[in-house]
Amino acid sequence: QVQLVESGGGLVQPGGSLRLSCAASGDLFNIYTINWYRQAPGKQRELVAILTKHGSTNYADSVKGRFTSSRGDAKNTVYLQMNSLKPEDTAVYYCNGKPLNTATPDYWGQGTQVTVSS
Repeated sequence: QVQLVESGGGLVQPGGSLRLSCAASGDLFNIYTINWYRQAPGKQRELVAILTKHGSTNYADSVKGRFTSSRGDAKNTVYLQMNSLKPEDTAVYYCNGKPLNTATPDYWGQGTQVTVSS
């Protein structure tokens, strides 16, 4: 079992920055990727960033160059640094853990609200 807890959301003005954290605990050895998703009201959940256990990253085109996913020194925390925020980045952001065993369901955090507004 893996537990994921997000934090760091809030209200920020356009052009501002926020850093989200995903604190992971449990059987992390069997997690292949830690991903960030977001869901805006009335829209489908969208994959924003991927961080593999080997440190590779990939980003949605809508956030490329503005968002950065990284792992903390303790290795059990993943961050999503969000710069140059836009109103369209407003959403609930979720941390997701994808197991090595594809037959095992994904793990999800509870989500954290990010609101970009003046």
